[in-house]
Amino acid sequence: MTKLPSLKIAIATYGHTKDIKSGAISIAGVEPEFVEVVPIIGAFRRMVRDVEFDVCEMAPTTYMIARALGAPFIALPIFVMRRFHHGGFVVRPDSGIKQPKDLEGKKVGVRAYSVTTGVWTRGIFVNEYGLDSSKVTWVVDDEEHVTSLKLPPNVVHAPDGKSLAGMIASGELQAGFSGPAGIGRSGPPTGAWETPASAVTYPELIANAPEVEAQWFRRTGIYPIHGLIVVKTSVLAEHPFVAKSLFDAFLTAKAGYVARLKAGEGDADNDVKYRKLMALVGDPLPYGLEQNMPSIEAMLTYGLQQKLIPSRLPLDQVFVGIDS
Repeated sequence: MTKLPSLKIAIATYGHTKDIKSGAISIAGVEPEFVEVVPIIGAFRRMVRDVEFDVCEMAPTTYMIARALGAPFIALPIFVMRRFHHGGFVVRPDSGIKQPKDLEGKKVGVRAYSVTTGVWTRGIFVNEYGLDSSKVTWVVDDEEHVTSLKLPPNVVHAPDGKSLAGMIASGELQAGFSGPAGIGRSGPPTGAWETPASAVTYPELIANAPEVEAQWFRRTGIYPIHGLIVVKTSVLAEHPFVAKSLFDAFLTAKAGYVARLKAGEGDADNDVKYRKLMALVGDPLPYGLEQNMPSIEAMLTYGLQQKLIPSRLPLDQVFVGIDS
């Protein structure tokens, strides 16, 4: 009897992945060894720096940068997290910032320059609102996951001992990303990447973000990717079937989850988010290349514009070509 390949897999537990992790849905021809990493962002860093896992969830912008620099893993078109990014960007009321173009000449806080939230929002501000991102000083307080990434000269590190939350409170920053992507922490990122800051709130730059996001999606078809699955290229070279086995397992698990959402089941934050988004996007977690091309193309365009990648890689060097 042929021994099944054993694969070390690091993915978060979501409504659409839990049945894979529990074994309720099998990965054909594979003996999975699930490694629990909480929060999952820790696995991203371990994968890009040490290639620790055979299969790993990863932030798409982290992957894009690593792959462009020759990382020995490639993405499957399995997109395990989605969200829009017009919201979640706040400004000080006294900053004079009324529209994204007004950010030019200002200092803005973001956890890391390559954080996915930052890349998507900057891309939207550049392509929809005419912002010149090079005229903004982006103040970061964490390492980039990909340590060899060369940052643009307008990216600076927060002074030692200062947090982004403290800097916006004192007026040293005029704007920033809310939550753990920016000013939502009381200090530099820890292993958990989330130390809640004080409950100070600032106004959103895009006040009617949900409506604007809906209009943008209907016009562009872009539904931002916020998480994907990568596999070591050496695994696929030895066991080519693994790509389809993984895709099919994730697709089956997702189908069950979406059916539960439609039945009104689930009240976790992600359940509520995706159930609400279904009215706009249909399938809240579309997998495969064809229906995700607007989002994939936008991600690559934004990465190139923001000097995160040196050139635009051919699609077959970025994704394994699988469609449902």
